[in-house]
Amino acid sequence: MKRNHTMMQFFEWHVAADGEHWKRLAKLAPELKAAGIDSVWIPPVTKGQSAEDTGYGAYDLYDLGEFDQKGTIRTKYGTKQELIDAIAECLRHGITVYVDLVMNHKAGADETEVFRVVEVDPGNRLKVISEPFEIEGWTKFNFPGRGNEYSSFKWNFEHFNGTDYDARKGRTGIFKIIGENKDWNRNVDDEFGNYDYLMFANIDYCHPVVRSEMLEWGKWLVDTLQCGGYRLDAIKHINYDFIREFAAEMTRKRGEDFYIVGEFWNPDVEASRQFLDTVDYQIDLFDVALHYKFQAASLGGRNFDLTTIFHDTLVQTHPTNAVTFVDNHDSQPHESLESWVGDWFKPSAYALILLRLDGYPVVFYGDYYGIGGPSPIDGKRDAIDQLLYARYHKAYGEQNDYFDHPNTIGWVRRGVDEIPGSGCAVVVSGGDDGEKRMFVGAERAGESWTDLTLNREDTVEIGKDGWAVFPVNGGGVSVWALPVEQPDGDESALENTLETDTRDKADSGEKLAKKAK
Repeated sequence: MKRNHTMMQFFEWHVAADGEHWKRLAKLAPELKAAGIDSVWIPPVTKGQSAEDTGYGAYDLYDLGEFDQKGTIRTKYGTKQELIDAIAECLRHGITVYVDLVMNHKAGADETEVFRVVEVDPGNRLKVISEPFEIEGWTKFNFPGRGNEYSSFKWNFEHFNGTDYDARKGRTGIFKIIGENKDWNRNVDDEFGNYDYLMFANIDYCHPVVRSEMLEWGKWLVDTLQCGGYRLDAIKHINYDFIREFAAEMTRKRGEDFYIVGEFWNPDVEASRQFLDTVDYQIDLFDVALHYKFQAASLGGRNFDLTTIFHDTLVQTHPTNAVTFVDNHDSQPHESLESWVGDWFKPSAYALILLRLDGYPVVFYGDYYGIGGPSPIDGKRDAIDQLLYARYHKAYGEQNDYFDHPNTIGWVRRGVDEIPGSGCAVVVSGGDDGEKRMFVGAERAGESWTDLTLNREDTVEIGKDGWAVFPVNGGGVSVWALPVEQPDGDESALENTLETDTRDKADSGEKLAKKAK
C-alpha cells in the first residue's frame, strides 16, 4: 500500500537572497524525506529583475541562473547548475519537484517603446477614462546577455495588452494597449470588471505567437529540469483557455503523471468549480476557501464554530482536486494577500489538512523553518514533525467524523491491515479543555493509546466495545494512537518505511545530474 503523500512549499517571501537556496534544498533533501515530505514546490527558477528578485518579477524565462543579465548570473536562489543538482538530489531521495511558473506578466524590460494606449479605471478595467494617447512603456525585451540561446523570440509591446507606467511622463496607471484585435482577455476573473491586468507588462494570450512561445518554453523547461510538475502562479488573471491548452500540452509531453496545481486565489468555491470545468479538471487548485476558514478560526477562538470548518471549501466539494494549505508566501505578514493564521491555531490547522482522508496537503517553509523580514516568526518544526509522523504512520483507512460541538471536534481514522499499528483519533479544541467519545473499533479493545503530539502525558484505554474518551487541552490538538516502536540503531521508523519507489527516483536523479554535467 502506498503511503500518504505530502508536499512542502520550499520557500517563504524573505528567504535569504544569498544565492544558496538551491544548495539548501539539496542539503535538506534527506531530512525532508525522513520527515515524510515526498514532493517540494520550489520558487520561480527564472531570472527576475535583480539578484534579490523573488522570481515573481519575471524577466527572462530561459535564464535559469546561467547568463549575466540584470546585474547577476545567479538568481536569488542560485545558479542553473545548482538548481539541476538540487533537483537531482531530491530525486535521489524520492522527492518530486514542482516548479513555480510566472506566466502572467514580464518585468525589467531592456528598452522602452512608444505606442498608443487608453487609460482605464483601476476599479473597473472595462471603463475607459481617456482618449487614445501615446506613452513610452518598458515593453521591449532583447535579452542581451543570453542572445538567441534556447529561443530567438524577442518581446515587444505587440505581445502585451497592458502596462502600468509611462516613462515619458513618469506617471503610473493602468494603460490598455491599442492595436488590431487588442483587448483584455475575456476568459479571466471578473473582479474589477476584468482582472486580466495584474502588474508590469501584461502578457496577451490572445496573440497566437505568444501562445506558441509560452507552450514551447513550458516544454523546454521540463526537459531541462526533469521536474515532476508545475505550480502555476496567478491563473485567475490568465486566459483560462490557454491554461487548458498548456496543461494538455505538458501532459502530452511528459505523460499523465506530470502534476500541475494552480493558484486561483478566489475563496468562492463556485468560481473554482467553474474554472475546473473550463480546464477539464486537468489541474488541481489550492483550497483558498479553507485557508480563510483557518484564519477565521484563529481570530474567532471560542466564537468560531469548528463544526463548519470544512463548509464551502474546495476539499469538501472537490476532494480529488484540492491542494490544502495553512499559509503561504503571499498570506504571510506584510505580503500582498496577508491573511495569517494565528500561531495558537497552527498545529490544529495542520492536523486538519495532514490527518484527514481528502486533499493533497502542503507544509509551508515559513511555518516549518520560520519567517524572516520585518516581523520574524519562529518555525514550528517540532509540532509539525509530530503531525507528519502521524500522517505517515497512522492516518489511514476509513474516516469517521465527530463534528458535534462548536468548540471541540474530532475524527477517527480506522487504520489498514497493510500498515500495522495504523489508525488514530484526533481531537481539536477552539475553546476550553475538552474531550470526545469516539469509536475506534472493537478489535482495538484493551489497547493503550498515547498522544503523539506530546501535549498530554496520560494514556487512553480502549474499552471492550471499541469506544474511548479522548481528551484535548484547551485551544490545542491531540492525536491519539498506538505508540510506534522505534527500530534498533539511529534510523527512525519513518526512515525504515520509505516508499519503495525511492530507488527508481534515485536512478532518475543520477541520470539528471550526469546529463547536466
